[in-house]
Amino acid sequence: MAKLKQLLIYAGLAALAITTGFMLRAQLMGGSQSVLSVEASQQGGKAILAANLPNIQGETQAVSQWLGNVMVVNFWATWCTPCREEIPEFIEAQEKFRDQGLVFVGIAIDQVDKVKMFSEEFGINYPVLIGSLSTWSLLEAAGNRQSALPYTVVINRSGEIVETYLGRVNLQKLEKLVVPLLKEQPQTQQSTQAS
Repeated sequence: MAKLKQLLIYAGLAALAITTGFMLRAQLMGGSQSVLSVEASQQGGKAILAANLPNIQGETQAVSQWLGNVMVVNFWATWCTPCREEIPEFIEAQEKFRDQGLVFVGIAIDQVDKVKMFSEEFGINYPVLIGSLSTWSLLEAAGNRQSALPYTVVINRSGEIVETYLGRVNLQKLEKLVVPLLKEQPQTQQSTQAS
């Protein structure tokens, strides 16, 4: 009788864990968003743009080199299933909107060799940078209080965060946000310095 009771407890805990997992996945698949204040949006954008990270060839790249474009900065890892699911759509969107000034920037929080192999296998057509454990501070600065992946940040041509997504991004929602941003003209260097 004790074994049956123990078995029922384990089965109940397993069912609870599975249900919780499905609920979390459903929430993450919806691409829930963090609401940032104007100040947090500007500070988060500055933190990301100030980052200098190595690419998959080991060359240090300044994220600020893409300022003036609409940037979709995606924090991800090769072991993250929702990350793996959204990257083919990012590749498609990068191809579709590249000439209009859209730049996806992948920041992988993972091992270089795994990221390089993944990038080649999937044919990633946008910059891929390698983050470290200290990169989690960028996620926090951009509003990711859960420290979860994937986390996607949309930055306008002026360097301000306009939207964040925790979990897998819904590409249709992303396109609806990005298309109007692409029509905005980047601020000149002089007006950027004045702000």
